[in-house]
Amino acid sequence: MERLAFRMQLKPGRKEEYKKRHDEIWPEIQELLKEAGISEYSIFFDEETNYLFAFQKVAGKQGSQDLSANPFVQKWWAYMKDIMIVNKDNSPVTTMLEEVFYLD
Repeated sequence: MERLAFRMQLKPGRKEEYKKRHDEIWPEIQELLKEAGISEYSIFFDEETNYLFAFQKVAGKQGSQDLSANPFVQKWWAYMKDIMIVNKDNSPVTTMLEEVFYLD
């Protein structure tokens, strides 16, 4: 099992809407993530920078950001583009983070 971490960024003042949308995450997205072997997926928010820190365990070779070909993922990204910093294809701008410490 591999651990992945990355950061994304919200537009200013959009934290509550982001949280609301994730509290109501679509069942199709939940199922897709689980089928892809993604578990323990957490997202944390930094008030000072509007950065989101995401962590997930991955059983396969791909994380959530590698599911771009799926129509549900494309639809989710389009739904989220108004509150996040995104690429031209509506995917969140992400920066992969290097693990420099781990304690089991």
